[in-house]
Amino acid sequence: MKIVIVDESPVRAAILEDGLREAGFTNVERIAEMRSLLARIYAIDPDVILIDLENPSRDILEQMFQVSRAVRRPVAMFVDQSDAASIQASVDAGVSAYIVDGLKKERIKSILDLCVSRFNAFSRLQDELARAKSEIEERKTIDRAKGLLMKAKNLSEEDAYRLMRSTAMREKKKIFEIAQAIITASELFK
Repeated sequence: MKIVIVDESPVRAAILEDGLREAGFTNVERIAEMRSLLARIYAIDPDVILIDLENPSRDILEQMFQVSRAVRRPVAMFVDQSDAASIQASVDAGVSAYIVDGLKKERIKSILDLCVSRFNAFSRLQDELARAKSEIEERKTIDRAKGLLMKAKNLSEEDAYRLMRSTAMREKKKIFEIAQAIITASELFK
């Protein structure tokens, strides 16, 4: 597993690096400055990102949030001080673990495990949500196409669906694709 540590403080970064090495993680890189952070993270392409911010300013937090939104990877953020708004913004940005005043090398392995597990669970939920939304949109398109066929050809709902299904099978396409074609064709005749 490739892990990147984002930390401007060499002392704090050393704690994270020691904790990771003691836990058996050897592929660890450190980014010591925030300049061009997103590009540097893209270049490294880590599996996990650990961000250590002693007292984060709003600008630094915003940059961290841009990273966590843009790079779909588990992100653990270590901070010394926090407030409810920062916690909420971090969660909204996709930070998997937000640890306040918890930078101890003995805890790194369990925090890393939690971060990856939470990220994977959240990713599964996002994928399920996207699939469900897509299925609903496909169903709406199919229902609209059925309605158009029923009106244009004076068919029952069942016959309209059967016609779309047989056309899809004959043309080796999905029913959704046939439904889209029906809708597009009907719009041409308006």
